[in-house]
Amino acid sequence: MNAEAPLLFFDSGVGGLSVLGPTSALLPNAPIVYAADSAGFPYGKRSDAELASRIPALLGRLVERFRPRLAVIACNTASTIALEHVRSALDLPVVGTVPAIKPAAEQSKSRVIGVLGTEATVRQPYVDDLAARFAADCTIVRHGSPELVELAERKLSGESIGIDEVRAAAEPLFDAPRGDAIDTVVLACTHFPLLVDELREAFPFVAYVDGGPGIARRIASLTRDQAWPTLPSPGLMVFTSAGRRPSLQALASFGIGEIKSL
Repeated sequence: MNAEAPLLFFDSGVGGLSVLGPTSALLPNAPIVYAADSAGFPYGKRSDAELASRIPALLGRLVERFRPRLAVIACNTASTIALEHVRSALDLPVVGTVPAIKPAAEQSKSRVIGVLGTEATVRQPYVDDLAARFAADCTIVRHGSPELVELAERKLSGESIGIDEVRAAAEPLFDAPRGDAIDTVVLACTHFPLLVDELREAFPFVAYVDGGPGIARRIASLTRDQAWPTLPSPGLMVFTSAGRRPSLQALASFGIGEIKSL
C-alpha cells in the first residue's frame, strides 16, 4: 500500500467532518480527501432511486481520481440507501455510517430512544432492522429534520446560529407520542454532531450518541499495519459545485487546509 494513498470521506455537505474528526485523532498522519457532493445537497430530500444511482457513479469518479486506500460514506442517508451499490461497484474497502441505535439502547434507562436524522434516513427499513436487533425492548421515536442539516452547514460556513433555531428544529421529536420519556437521542445524521453543543443547551435532559467514534475505530482496524506518511499533511476538501463553502478557519480544526472544485 502506497503510504500517500488517502482516506476518502464522502458526504453531501460538511456532516462527514463529524466522522473525520475522531478518525484523524486515531490516525493523525493519514492523508485525507473529503468530498462534498454540494451539487446534490441535501440528500434527505432526494428519492432513494436517484441516490442509489448518483452516489456509486460519483464515488467511482473520485476513486479513479484520488486512488484512496479506503472510502468512507460519512452520511447516514447515503449509507442506508446506496452502501451495497457502492460496495459492488468499487474494488476497495467501503465503510458506511448507520444510526447508533445499539449504543443508545445499551445506555438508555427509560427504554425510549429518539432517532433524529434526515427525512430519508428515519423512514428507512434499515432503522427498523437495527431497532429489532439491538433495541427490541425500546420504544423508538423518530423525527426527520432538514432544518438541522441547514443549520450545521451555516455554522461551518461561519454564520451565527441561535439556540432557538436549533430548539425549534429538534422539538418535534420530543413533542411526538412518548417523546417526553426520551432519555437518549441518536444523532442519525452526520451533520448533527456538529451541533451537539447547541442541542445540549436546548435539550439538556437527554444524552446524545452518534456513530463517529465507532466508525473511526473501524477505519483504524481496516488499515492496521499499513504505511502512513511520517508527518501529517493538510487535508483536501473538494466540492461538486460552486456555492456556499465552509470557512477555512472552521475546516482547520479538522485538518483540512485546501478547498477545490471537483
